[in-house]
Amino acid sequence: MYAVIMAGGSGTRFWPASRKNLPKQFLNIIGSSPMLVETCDRLSPLVSDEEMIIVLGKNHQELAKDLLKDRKVHILAEPVGRNTAPCIGVGALYAQHLGCTEAVAFLPADHFIRDKKAFLEGIRIAGEVAERGGIVTLGIVPTRPETGYGYIRRNARNGLSNKEPWFKVSEFVEKPDLDTAKRYLADGNYFWNAGIFVATPDTILNEIHSCLPKLYEGLQTLKGALGTDDFPKVLNEVYHSLESISFDYGVMEKTRGEVYVVPCECGWSDVGSWSSLYDLRSSEYDKAKNLVEGEALVIDCRNSFVSSRNGRVVAVLGLERCLVVDTDDSLLVADLDRAQDIRKIVDALKESGKEKLL
Repeated sequence: MYAVIMAGGSGTRFWPASRKNLPKQFLNIIGSSPMLVETCDRLSPLVSDEEMIIVLGKNHQELAKDLLKDRKVHILAEPVGRNTAPCIGVGALYAQHLGCTEAVAFLPADHFIRDKKAFLEGIRIAGEVAERGGIVTLGIVPTRPETGYGYIRRNARNGLSNKEPWFKVSEFVEKPDLDTAKRYLADGNYFWNAGIFVATPDTILNEIHSCLPKLYEGLQTLKGALGTDDFPKVLNEVYHSLESISFDYGVMEKTRGEVYVVPCECGWSDVGSWSSLYDLRSSEYDKAKNLVEGEALVIDCRNSFVSSRNGRVVAVLGLERCLVVDTDDSLLVADLDRAQDIRKIVDALKESGKEKLL
């Protein structure tokens, strides 16, 4: 089995720790290693280094090479970010170039998995189904009425009996409001969409041909340059001509092919914000449910996340549900419940000409 690890993105919701030069996927957010390394390690029992393809931004190519210098992984650098459809397309094309005819798992580099065994079993099953045809997605069994994720609704079971551990997909649905999310949770036929897909390279490229013909045309141009000295130049030209579009929107919501979902209970999180990281690290709370990192003094506070990342003492008094992150050049103070809005701060910094802080 092969894997295409999507390691692009800027991780703006983790500002000020995550920056353009060192985004979230290259940080040790949770665990003992940077998230990209954790993802490679997690896949290792199922996917060899030679079968791992990492797709990332060109500005992070050397950083990834340094982090993975002892591993024989393949690294592809995108000249510009164009969302997940081109990323998955070029990953499938490169896997095909390497001789892959089997299933490929396409997954983000910056997710957290608590139960690695359950995750790998889900990927393994998805691979078996994918090699029979169609695209398979991992459906995370919901544990709460979450409004921050898209959902997958299952249909009838696939296979010869009701014991087969996968379903046909009925539809992909957008992020719901709270009442709808509660209904999805009670229904039992809905799963969180983790953005993890499994399919053969041929299946991916055929679906792109059907749903995104302009992208397919660009990929065919790239195919002719693979393995030649002209590849970097052609890659640059093709990528700058491509539309920025997600694989979910461009392919999964439009395909007429077979799509399946493998339910998975693996303690998954996209670690999409400081608040989700706070929730994940509940075992580290103090008695007042504060999560404290580094040189921080927290008095009469509750349910807060305070992080000093530069050795400076941060003192916080009498606050509840607050987020404080102190770095060498920036200090963030926010309502923990508005952690998803930190992107607004990043946008404001851009508009005010403070690019050096991003």
